[in-house]
Amino acid sequence: MKVAILAGGSGSRLSEETMVKPKPMVEIGNMPILWHIMRHYAHYGFTDFVIALGYKGEYIKKWFSDYAALSGNITFHLGKGTVEVESPELLDWKVELIDTGLKTQTAGRIKRLRPYLGEGTFFMTFGDGVSTVNLWQQLEFHRRQGKLATITAVHPPARFGQLILENDQVLEFTEKPLDQSWINGGFFVMEPGVFDYIEGDQTDLKETLERLAADRQLAAYKHEGFWQPMDALRDKTYLESLWESGKAPWKVWDESARALEGKVFGQV
Repeated sequence: MKVAILAGGSGSRLSEETMVKPKPMVEIGNMPILWHIMRHYAHYGFTDFVIALGYKGEYIKKWFSDYAALSGNITFHLGKGTVEVESPELLDWKVELIDTGLKTQTAGRIKRLRPYLGEGTFFMTFGDGVSTVNLWQQLEFHRRQGKLATITAVHPPARFGQLILENDQVLEFTEKPLDQSWINGGFFVMEPGVFDYIEGDQTDLKETLERLAADRQLAAYKHEGFWQPMDALRDKTYLESLWESGKAPWKVWDESARALEGKVFGQV
């Protein structure tokens, strides 16, 4: 089962980093957030990735090329024009990097990936957010619903902590609570029928989801656990602090990280 990742946006709200690299290449713990997302999917056995490139796509191509070449022994077959890399450190992933245009909108990028996604169910997500979504449970839910697409609904993290007051006296500080409303968390399961809802390059994903919802073809998988986008510098700083502290809940490939599920939801 394939995993489509949209990695073509410019990330203008994180311009401190994205002037020189695409947003999915912004690092957490010395590895791009894209790598963290892929590790999440690989943990559940989904290792066939199709990545939609756009803004500074050559940076992503070079990173994967260097990651493979520098991770072990490399053999060039000059006459055949092929390269072989052998390393026990390399992850057993298939990664297709597809140019989907510099100005293509989000849904348009998905449609451009159609020739590479086959005719079966596929995952889709953005290249700028981490979560502890249980992908097996999400896929099972999607199949039970029988819809063309399933969206992951999450609670948006609040930006500020709370003060507990008694008259004019501060009694205590509390952790930043989650907003109890639901928003799009960016982790999808889709059927090929979704392509029929996308007109072309300039179709936005929000428009496509609205059309699916109007036809009762969009289900919502509710995720109560950790979810954090990287929209701005403060988000990167927060995610970096979790990683450095050893309290990164999204690191589900590390069994010890599971104990942190549900315990860390703050945001600076």
